[in-house]
Amino acid sequence: MRFTVSSTALSSKLTALSRVINSKNSLPILADFIFEIQGNVLYLTASDSENVMKTQLELNESDSDGRFAIGNHDLLEAVKGISEQPITFDVNQQENIARINYQNGLFSLPIENADEFPQTQPVGDGATVINIPSEVLADNINRSLFATAQDELRPVMNGIYFDLTPECLAVVASDGHKLVRNKVFSVKSDAPAAFILPKKPATLLKALLQKDGGDVVIKFDERNAQINYADGQITCRLIEGRYPNYNSVIPQSNPNQITIDRNALLSALRRVQPFANDSSKLIRFHIDGGTLQLDAEDFDFSKTATERMACDYNGTPMSIGFKGSSFIEILSNFDCQDVIIQLADPSRAGLVIPSEQPENQDVLMLMMPMLIND
Repeated sequence: MRFTVSSTALSSKLTALSRVINSKNSLPILADFIFEIQGNVLYLTASDSENVMKTQLELNESDSDGRFAIGNHDLLEAVKGISEQPITFDVNQQENIARINYQNGLFSLPIENADEFPQTQPVGDGATVINIPSEVLADNINRSLFATAQDELRPVMNGIYFDLTPECLAVVASDGHKLVRNKVFSVKSDAPAAFILPKKPATLLKALLQKDGGDVVIKFDERNAQINYADGQITCRLIEGRYPNYNSVIPQSNPNQITIDRNALLSALRRVQPFANDSSKLIRFHIDGGTLQLDAEDFDFSKTATERMACDYNGTPMSIGFKGSSFIEILSNFDCQDVIIQLADPSRAGLVIPSEQPENQDVLMLMMPMLIND
């Protein structure tokens, strides 16, 4: 079997696929790429047993169909170093060797039987289907990933929750201290359905989804999801379990409202954060009139910091404590100029929303307060 392909196109596809492969695998063949030639198209596959990534590219030429497995690391490193040019694979499946020829040289690598590669678990016939623009899905994953947990006792919190309702698609993530809820009103269904996407395939999608990549089609059942995007597909095992009722923790009435420049607040928090206690990361927010004062202190090391900044505040004077590092993460995952912080009292959750919502969406982030000593 002999075929020719562009070196940079192959390198780009293999680099993307390599992100799914683990450094240690339960089966040796999971350290391989699967090459499958059908007609003049090369189909590439990689897996870690729970997540399977597939992509394809056109060949310059090929003389026959076939499939084989080849180790990811050596091939990827070799192809990365070849400038743009056609490279030719000459595959001898009797000798289990692939010879790769390029303009100034050649190298050879052992191959394995692709039939030993684990089969993908298909999504069931009664699967739910979601169509969502690539840019919208990418933005929602980007906004949500940081709020997922690392909790062995509650694995449902370790992924992103997709809640499809007759009103909208809600994309939710929470670690119990902070929460992100994105509502996408352009995606809805009369038949409610939901799934929890694990962190690894979500991270892979974050890197793969293109801003102008058309629609992404998500098919899911109770156990698996198949996600088709512009030039590839991810099939993954979902996190099983019941996600907590996220709506019940979102306050419906927080009358005290701060409007403030997001970048200015983010910069101020980054300046005072190093002076907070290393274990608590506590920063006190004191709001009175048109002034927000940030205070951080670590009496163990005799460190304190205070910074004041102008804001637009509609409410009663208040002091409330938040974990500074988490608030920095929240502000970093908005891209608006101003944010609105809605508060009720120092013991109840604060909400952070953008001053201007994305089109056909509603974005909300929640922070649980911390106890402060007045």
